[in-house]
Amino acid sequence: MDIGKSIGLEYGLPIRNAFGEALQEIGGENPNLVVLDGDVGNSTRTNYFRDEYPERFFNVGIAESNLIGTASGLAAAGKDVLAASFACFLLCNAYDQIRMSIAFPQENVKLVGSHSGISIGEDGPSQMGIEDVALASSLPNFAVVAPADEPSMRAATRAIFEHQGPVYLRSGRPEVPIIYDGGEVDFELGKANQVRDGDDVTIIAYGLMVAAALEAAAELQRDGIEARVLDMHTIKPLDHQAIARAAQETGAIVTAEEHLLNGGLGSEVARSVAGHHPVPMAFVGIENTYAESGEPQELLARYGLMPSDIKEAVNRALTRK
Repeated sequence: MDIGKSIGLEYGLPIRNAFGEALQEIGGENPNLVVLDGDVGNSTRTNYFRDEYPERFFNVGIAESNLIGTASGLAAAGKDVLAASFACFLLCNAYDQIRMSIAFPQENVKLVGSHSGISIGEDGPSQMGIEDVALASSLPNFAVVAPADEPSMRAATRAIFEHQGPVYLRSGRPEVPIIYDGGEVDFELGKANQVRDGDDVTIIAYGLMVAAALEAAAELQRDGIEARVLDMHTIKPLDHQAIARAAQETGAIVTAEEHLLNGGLGSEVARSVAGHHPVPMAFVGIENTYAESGEPQELLARYGLMPSDIKEAVNRALTRK
């Protein structure tokens, strides 16, 4: 992919690799941690943990409902539990089990959904998690986290284990631009990171779209528009203070996400804006459709998830300011 390269962003590891490495490190620090996978550990990267601690790793097979039931039981027995699969398999196939066995009893289970969004490319729509943030956010008691790059994924993986209660952590397949150069990330669940200052408009994004937002902001600057960029790595609980401050100080907000617009970040930010400080808004995300199989860059362009699409959305919002 080319996102971020025009502004000099370098590409790091796929965030799923960063997750796997961080999980392996945490496994050495926490002998109470057990990890479960739905027979896709070589893709989710839980195999990094399995190779070091095979006695604490359980491959449940292609049976996501059983995966969740087992994870819930282990958590109820006092284990620190992480369960992983593809985002669409986990949230779509096992939603009722997650609802009744994890969310309702508030079990301390960390769920990781890999291969989220359409940037997985050639795998096609059957394996693209484009509803997962909405589904996870709808679950009471759940935190929902979606890091932007390799360093923030490492920090997020540690942060979810410091949080008491169920968490959904969104992961991805492709290499992505490094947002937090130097690897130091001030990462706190529920607290957005401002990665670019600006007074004319705020772009709020998560995941791969943070890099796209930064590129769009650089292009807007050439037009005399200064855009603030927030990495909203935690969709739930949402950082209402950062959103209200952005609305008050910049007067317009655009959201950008590699997810369906219905029920995603844009919906949550709009609800926050309406309740605290209404301003003009525009939304970048996947419209009411499933994607196709193709090269990641081609898919992002086809479905309106490029920096140029964010720039157009900013201009639409500013015309109503």
